[in-house]
Parts: sequence; C-alpha cells; structure tokens
Amino acid sequence: MQRPLLVTVCLLTTVLFAGMESVAGELWVGTTQVDITPSKPVALSGQRHTRVAREVESPVTATVLAMETRAGDNSLDQAIIVSCDLVAVRDGIQERLRDRVKPHLSDFNIAKLFLSATHTHTAPVMREDVYVIPDEDAIRPIEYVGFLVDRLEEAVVRAWSNRRPAGVGWGLGHALVAHNRRAVYADGSAQMYGKTDEPSFRAMEGYEDHYIDTLFFFNADRTVIALAVNVACPSQEVEGRSAVNADFWHETRSMLRKRFGDNVQVLAWTGAAGDQSPHLMWYERAEERMRTLRKLTRLQEIARRIDLAVDEAYHGAEQDIRFDVILIHHVKNIQLPVRMVTEAEATEAMAFCRAVAEEDSLNPQNCLERMWNRQIVERYERQSTDPYYTMELHTIRLGDVAICTNPFELYSEYGVRIKARSEALQTFVVQLVGASGGYLPTAEAIRGGHYSTEVYSNQVGPEGGNTLVDKTVTEINAMWSDTPDR
Repeated sequence: MQRPLLVTVCLLTTVLFAGMESVAGELWVGTTQVDITPSKPVALSGQRHTRVAREVESPVTATVLAMETRAGDNSLDQAIIVSCDLVAVRDGIQERLRDRVKPHLSDFNIAKLFLSATHTHTAPVMREDVYVIPDEDAIRPIEYVGFLVDRLEEAVVRAWSNRRPAGVGWGLGHALVAHNRRAVYADGSAQMYGKTDEPSFRAMEGYEDHYIDTLFFFNADRTVIALAVNVACPSQEVEGRSAVNADFWHETRSMLRKRFGDNVQVLAWTGAAGDQSPHLMWYERAEERMRTLRKLTRLQEIARRIDLAVDEAYHGAEQDIRFDVILIHHVKNIQLPVRMVTEAEATEAMAFCRAVAEEDSLNPQNCLERMWNRQIVERYERQSTDPYYTMELHTIRLGDVAICTNPFELYSEYGVRIKARSEALQTFVVQLVGASGGYLPTAEAIRGGHYSTEVYSNQVGPEGGNTLVDKTVTEINAMWSDTPDR
C-alpha cells in the first residue's frame, strides 16, 4: 500500500526539481583580476619563429567572474568564468586549475568553471614542444604554466569567496573592429592577409560581425562592478612584436575604467573569429589618416570604438537591471566528426618528418613544422577507430541572454548561424574555451585554400562545424522551451 505513495512522492520531487531550472533566483556575483605576466624574460606564442620578450608593453591579465543564483539558502545554479590574455588555453591547464581549486570550493560544481583566451599573439608560450628557446634566463613554458595556474587558483578562490548580491543588465552596441582577413581572387583561390589592391582581387571571403554584446553587473546601489564584452575579433593587432602585450584589450580596459570606475573588472570574450582580424584589409590609407588626425595609436583607435559601443549598450542595460534572474548552466560533452586526413596528406607528412634530420631539429621553423606533421600522421593512424572530436560545450542562460562556448578559432559564419537561430534575445558566442581545437573553417574556405584551411590547422572541418551549430542551438533553445514569455 505504501509503494504507490512512494512513487508519487518521487515523481513529484523530480518534477519540482526539474522546474527549478527556469525559476529566477537572487543573483550573487564575485569578480577579480590577477596579473599573469612573468617577472622573467619569456618566449611568446603565436608566430612561426621564436621571440623572447624582455619588455612588458602592457601586462597580460586574467579576469574572473563568479555567478550564482539562490532561493533562500539553496543554490539554484552556478558558473565561474575566467578570461585570460593568452593565445589559447593549452591542453591540461583547465583541468589542472579545476583540480587545484576543488578543495577550496566545496559548494561549487567544479565542472562549471571554464577558461577562455583573447588570442593575443604577444603572451607567454605554454608548450615545450613548439619553439626552441635558447635563452638560459627565459622562463620555461612548463614553469610559466605552474606560475599561471598558481595565479588563477588564487583569483578563482577570491572571486568565489567575494560573492555578493548583484544585478545584471544586457545591452547591444556596434563597432567596426573585425575585418575578414581572407581575400578571394579571380581564379577562386583565397589567401589570409592577401593583397586587395591588385586586379585579380574579387571579394572578401566571408562575414564580419560588428555587434558588441555586453553584460553589465551592478552592486546594490546600481554601480557597475564588472563587464563582459563579446567582440568577434582576436586581439592580435600587434602580433608580430617581441614584447609582452595584451593587445587592444589593455587599452580597452583602461578606457572602460575611465568611464565606469577604476575598480570595474572587464572580461574579454572573443566571439567566432577564426577568419577575422583587426588588421586593415582595404581602405587602409583613409583609415590611417583619420587615426593620425585623432592622434591615436592603432590600439587606442580600436579601444575607442569598443568603448563607445559599450557605452551605447549601457544606456539600454541600465534601464532594465535584474537582481532576480534565471541562471541555467549546462555542461555537456559532444562529439563532432573529425576532418579526415587523406592518405596523400599522411604520406606527405611522413616524408617531411623523415626529411628533417634530428640534427636540424634546433631550427625553430623545423621544430614547429615537425610537430604539425607528426600530429597529422598520428591523426591518420587513429581516425579509422576514433572518428570523433570530443569537446566540452557550456551553454548558459542568464535572464534573456545565452552564452555558449567552443574550443576553436571558429569561422564567423558559424557564430552568425548560432546567433540567428538562438531563441535568446542576445547570444554571446565565446571561442577558444578550454584546450584549443585549432581553426574550424567553412567548406568555401577549404576550397579557397591557404593558411587556416589546411589539414594540420583543423581537427574538425565543415561537417563538424555544422554539427557544432546544430547541437549548440539545440542546447540553447531547450533553456527557453518551458518559459515562453521572454
């Protein structure tokens, strides 16, 4: 006689807890920033040759945003998001940080912490097998990773501990920061950073996304305490220099702090931008004339545009601040079909590895090329039994907006498709989250060829890109399925 009652109670409990996801709760937020610039000379990541920085033009930093919603003493959902001035988040760093902070965050689901990179090409190297670093006084990559994780652990624990009741608002601005960097020519070929002032030039290959999606976090008296700014452009305006530099995000943070206060924390989120760059591709002389007349550096010009876009967004967001808000954070491993290595590609890679003698391995160019070709051979050998790339997908609903992640340098077309199909009012697409998955190009780009479309640059190809879009949109839209009023 008691069994039906027990089943009824269990079903009722399941329904109640399932419905909790779409319940607004009191928002609590903690933020902090930490300097991740080493004190020693350091090799820089992002070029094919070794560069050792002995100068810091602007510090590289990491900013932490900790969020939680509560109903009384009950936690409804959580997220800790870390934005880093790095070229990428290398293999194992996110997992290592989770392991380090787990003992300190007994009330947090450690799977809901993730790291993203701004893709600055003037930040420290984090892998031992990419560059030959001859300077004895330069910090080794393995040593820098230890330093980095120490700093991130400290910052994450501090941000989570400092959570306080807060409000959130979202807004949309516009800024021309990104330029599609792939020029297409009369013969159908394409080239990254190709010349556009020659007769055979026909078009830029793909989209640009000039929307600046912004989240504003407020304390109890409605003062801004933190911003999350989503710009579909990597921070690589000064990518060729040999000094540590956070690129345009340093100038952007400085301008935003002049506007909102010195203690405001700014999370830099890079949108889908695998085929984008801040570098001017055409109309360069006119652009540079105006910048010179305004007496700004190129970094300041980019920051000025983002600053104005954020201010534009703020004047909307400040009119609709939510202190009680829905927060839903899903973490899911999804499988994407890999880009298959052909037999011809594998044979060519094997030949390269054999041709580069061991005694020539200290050549910095050969060091990088050997790594790429070795990886192609390894992929070819395992793809028949393991034809999928497994990635960790984070989808977050925060009020009317969605945040979704991917580990790639994702071509902008995929980001546009996610935003267009999302049920959210605004959708923040954040790339380079977790260990980098390389470029993810479109089918059109692969037909055009050149850098970022070759097999060594892509673990996943267009088929996987389509799957990523579909699975991401499904996860986002499910968060709105039981709450039709938005």
